[in-house]
Amino acid sequence: MKILYNWLKDYIPLDMNAEQTSRVLTDIGLEVESLEVSESIPGGLNGVVTARVITCSPHPGSDHLFLTTVDTGSGDPVQVVCGAPNVAAGQKVLMATVGTQLTFTSGEQVKIKKSKIRGAESYGMICAQDELGIGTSHDGIMVLPDDTPVGIPAAEYLGLPTYAVFEIGLTPNRIDAASHIGVARDLAAWYAAQGKEIMINKPGVGSFKENPSGKGVQVTVEAPQAAPRYSGITLSHITVGPSPAWMQDRLRLAGVRPINNLVDITNYVMLETGQPLHAFDRELIEGDRVVVRFARPGDRFVTLDQVERTLGGEDLMICDKTKPMCIGGVFGGLQSGVTEKTTSIFLESACFHPNFIRKTSRHHGLKTDASFRFERGADPKATLYALKRAVLLMQEICGAQVEGQIVDLYPSPVNPARIELNYKRMFSLMGKDIGRSTVNRILHALEMNIIREEQEQVTIEVPAYRADVQRECDVVEDVLRIYGYNNIEIPERVLSSMAQVQKPEPDLIREKTADRLAAMGFREIMCNSLTRAAYYEGLQTYPAGSSVMIINPLSSDLNAMRQTLLWGGLEAIAYNVNRQQYDLRFFEQGNVYQLTGSGESLSGYRESRRLAMFVTGNDRTQNWHTPSRPADFFVLKAYVEHIARVFGLDLNRLECTNAPSDLFEEGIRYKVKNNVLADLGEVSRSCLTVLDIKQKVFAAEINWDLFFSMIRNTKTRYTDLPRFPEVHRDLALVVDNNVTYKKLHAIAFKTEKRLLKQVSLFDVYTGKGIPEGKKQYALSFVFQDPQKTLTDIYVEQLINRMLEAFTRETGAVLR
Repeated sequence: MKILYNWLKDYIPLDMNAEQTSRVLTDIGLEVESLEVSESIPGGLNGVVTARVITCSPHPGSDHLFLTTVDTGSGDPVQVVCGAPNVAAGQKVLMATVGTQLTFTSGEQVKIKKSKIRGAESYGMICAQDELGIGTSHDGIMVLPDDTPVGIPAAEYLGLPTYAVFEIGLTPNRIDAASHIGVARDLAAWYAAQGKEIMINKPGVGSFKENPSGKGVQVTVEAPQAAPRYSGITLSHITVGPSPAWMQDRLRLAGVRPINNLVDITNYVMLETGQPLHAFDRELIEGDRVVVRFARPGDRFVTLDQVERTLGGEDLMICDKTKPMCIGGVFGGLQSGVTEKTTSIFLESACFHPNFIRKTSRHHGLKTDASFRFERGADPKATLYALKRAVLLMQEICGAQVEGQIVDLYPSPVNPARIELNYKRMFSLMGKDIGRSTVNRILHALEMNIIREEQEQVTIEVPAYRADVQRECDVVEDVLRIYGYNNIEIPERVLSSMAQVQKPEPDLIREKTADRLAAMGFREIMCNSLTRAAYYEGLQTYPAGSSVMIINPLSSDLNAMRQTLLWGGLEAIAYNVNRQQYDLRFFEQGNVYQLTGSGESLSGYRESRRLAMFVTGNDRTQNWHTPSRPADFFVLKAYVEHIARVFGLDLNRLECTNAPSDLFEEGIRYKVKNNVLADLGEVSRSCLTVLDIKQKVFAAEINWDLFFSMIRNTKTRYTDLPRFPEVHRDLALVVDNNVTYKKLHAIAFKTEKRLLKQVSLFDVYTGKGIPEGKKQYALSFVFQDPQKTLTDIYVEQLINRMLEAFTRETGAVLR
């Protein structure tokens, strides 16, 4: 939101410069994100001064140039070559000194330099209007009155305004400050907190008069729930043309493009008061009647941007007797707007319900200055003031005449909120007793009227423009921001209660996990919790019916809460691959959301935390002595097992099944008592095709809540390094094809729990010498006794015992 410093001074007598005002605005909750100083003429005529022509004689080398000596008031006179036919000795002129940057009215930019013209040196330029950018005349130089002082900067002499523009970052609840009067009101409250009584000088509308003898446009409101107040008036004898320069300057600096005097006045009043206005060409209003109603679903409507839009049943439309003319509070129609030929208008000043405007704006993807204000809550009491203010400006600038009387349909007036305020509780919340008189001055300046006051209690009436102030704490916040958070001293003692923290701390474990993954080359991504519901169509693992849908989605791409982190990671991979980044390792920690229940009883919600990991491209890049190595399932599995092992969890001891086929080409699922702990594998081609990813992607998703519950009681113990050596033995076993390594791993540790430290598979073989339906596993075993050195005889006994167990439970045969 752009606010002009000079414009603010129309309403409040500021005794601060622009920079000081920006600091005050930030202190009272209107954060100034930037402060820009702009001139009405580019460059501000810096270097141009008033001067006196001392002498003037013909140039000896030219039949149309003159040699002059000019006094600029800064020292010795200088010689200037001038070609203007009207230059003469004794004149007061505007002269651009050497180094001045001029912007001509045509837009051409010229820098004044010391030069030699026809053999004569020239130290500046005596200027015409168009050369200064303040007019179009080029008949000759500007000649000033004889009493003009010499050496005055041109900007000061001409009274050229310099504008300071504040860029204010408005919070959603402060739409009351989306206007110059609203900001001036907050500044007046700040002055009140300093003990200065300053009243806002709002432009008067007392001279407005209706014309009962005239006939205006009739209005019918069929949707009062969407248009609680609708005001308007009819104007005639309008002359459409350009706006005054001062109005155009203010609009441009506020970020609004000037169009014509009618449209500019509606925009000017909106920026001044915060109340959007809309003008309809009366000749295009069929039946001379305005009807405010909901659209008929499926109706087509062409807006001012020449786009045809399909309307919904909750779109509020401003119509005439037969057709829609405008999307109420959002955007005008192509067939009802004012043009250069407009002579009579119906001027609308309404208050529309935020919910309907917000839905319509998002549905059609239309963000306008009007919708920005209406969807945050407009002041229903501002419609008439803004309407009268605009009419008076149109009478002054456009020659407008009022036809008939104001139409003001307000069937259910909004009652101001009443709030009980306890001084003692307020000062406790603030942390400082600032005094009742200070509080009352601030409340009065914010137009919060005190209607009853007792010893420690007051009842205040909150103005309608502050729809967000509904509770006592809201009032306390308003008073405190005006008084100044920086004015609350830090106490000598800060009292706090000790909070019990879950051990181990979940956030600490997550941070350690993130650090570990980052150390292994992963990059953390953070994806939107809102996603596309279409991703889940046809999935069984995460059915579309379990998606938590958004009631008012920003777009069809963000219309549901995510059920899995998989799609966000794939979107990030697609984004990077499309930019020639093929070797990627990502991880994300975040929440997922699902409806609970089944069938028609899907009514509850479940939110859980997940950890997702993604690997694609090469796991190791090529260099001069090492070839590249593509990532595969086992690379990802090693990363997952490493994270688990860091926290004392051995995944090899968990139940393992195939990963869901709708998400993975192949992979595994770890389960704990029928609860899914993790899925990992190669992402299915059908999922990759949705995002046009052509290279293989390997992904893992861990149920972090379950994972944390399994490791929370794990304790890390430290011991000395073993003093006695490890003993290694290998076995080659022939087993049936359906026997898994996981099963052999479990049998080994079940047979020998104390001395067996590690089992690994280093070869799988099928082919010559192996019977059909069989395969060979080559296993390596590591034994170690912390108390003594193991003998070969004892180790052979252990191996024989495990071999008997393998044969008994799987039919394994030693090869």
